[in-house]
Amino acid sequence: MNIYRRRSAQRIALVSLFSAIICSPVAWLISRENAEEEIVSFAIDESRRLLLYLNVTPTTDPNGGRSAQEGANALAGGIFDIAEIYDDKGNKLAEQSSLLGHRIEMLLPRHTRPAYAEAHYENVAVDLNGAQRNIIRVFVPLYDQQKKMRGYFEGVRAIPEWQQSKISYDATIVALMVAMASFLCGMAIYPVVTYLARENEHKTKEIFDSHLSMIEALGRAIAKRDSDTGAHNYRVAWMSAKMGELAGLSGKKMQGLIIGSFLHDVGKIGIPDAILLKPGKHDAEEMAIMRTHVLHGEEIVWGDDWLPGVVAVVSAHHEKWNGEGYPRGLNGNAIPLEARIFAIVDVFDALCSKRPYKEALPFSQAVEILRQGKASHFDPALLDDFLAVAESMHHVIFSMPEDQMRSLLREIMTKYFTDD
Repeated sequence: MNIYRRRSAQRIALVSLFSAIICSPVAWLISRENAEEEIVSFAIDESRRLLLYLNVTPTTDPNGGRSAQEGANALAGGIFDIAEIYDDKGNKLAEQSSLLGHRIEMLLPRHTRPAYAEAHYENVAVDLNGAQRNIIRVFVPLYDQQKKMRGYFEGVRAIPEWQQSKISYDATIVALMVAMASFLCGMAIYPVVTYLARENEHKTKEIFDSHLSMIEALGRAIAKRDSDTGAHNYRVAWMSAKMGELAGLSGKKMQGLIIGSFLHDVGKIGIPDAILLKPGKHDAEEMAIMRTHVLHGEEIVWGDDWLPGVVAVVSAHHEKWNGEGYPRGLNGNAIPLEARIFAIVDVFDALCSKRPYKEALPFSQAVEILRQGKASHFDPALLDDFLAVAESMHHVIFSMPEDQMRSLLREIMTKYFTDD
């Protein structure tokens, strides 16, 4: 599984799990609450129907009290465990309790005299014989056919254990179904996301290949212009990337270091052939012109579309740690890190490579020359890091033909340009 599909699977799984963790308890609570509200609605409707059927009209006269007591007797022991009927002033007219109701009543909090206009309920948990029971208290205003307030009915119902278990079971089933739906949704989305990821991967590879081809073409043009081979650009870019890893570079900084190293001499395009291709030593005036290749290169790569590290390498790779370099005479840490890395790599490659005007130096001699430049030409800490791996680098790349060196650089570029 490649990085896109793996990350897609991980993120979809996390979203599905998070959704299940959040939504399942909510679904459980909503399902339980809906079940309780159905019980309450049924109890309220049945109590109203029964009181209407018995013609219970709560008043303070004796006949009203008798009818209220008949209603309380009918409701207690049936739907409710405790039934209380009040007149429109909140005075209690009748009360009846079942055996269970008598036990429950001592455990319930007291309430004030009724004075409400809408039916409502309370859910109270009590400890009954060492087991928790859910108690529902309903409060129902009683109106006559003319919608005039005539009294209040209040009932208490202990939800039976079988019904309480069923409510919990049904709520658990709903919660599990929601959790399953979350995971099934994630499984359904995954193929779509992976398809889009594959398309993105394909497009990214196409863009990467086209950009790399253009960079390589420009690098070859620079090499030909300087009577050099393209292998030099591949070697210094690869060694710079390896050094960048030791320095902890990643992301855009590493990308800038690699491209900048590959195109470090792009400014030589602007140097006249008579100076650039002169076989002998340059005089002071010619050397001054030759050094302008840094500024030419800076102008070529400068722009918002270029990574900052590219400009840093191209514009400062001839600066020296002691400030005696060019074109700006930067010193120490004022020189960009990417340029300090490349300066070591570039000199090492020049020493170890065969050129039209010189033979390649032995590894030991090249290393000794680098040591002589410590703290004057090169960042001393970076030079120590480089010398620790220089022999292994030299063994890998200086006997390698250009096409293999190209493949080696492509491999490391793929790592830093196509992986997030």
